[in-house]
Amino acid sequence: MMENKFEELRKDVQQIIDYIAAKEYHLANTKLAEAGDFLDELLDFSDQDEDLVEISRYQVLLNQLQQRINIAIQSN
Repeated sequence: MMENKFEELRKDVQQIIDYIAAKEYHLANTKLAEAGDFLDELLDFSDQDEDLVEISRYQVLLNQLQQRINIAIQSN
């Protein structure tokens, strides 16, 4: 079950990356917020170490994407 959730999250991350590439920073920020909320929800209901490790990886990735969006917005 959790694998399906991570697949959904992976698709969200790819969409964020696509929005950044298209310079659609508002859409990227919106999708990033949705993905962050979803990740928080996963964290609330996860108790297996392997899931927690995967969630941690996505947290780092989302933080890096947020930084890229912020830098791109500031440079415009």
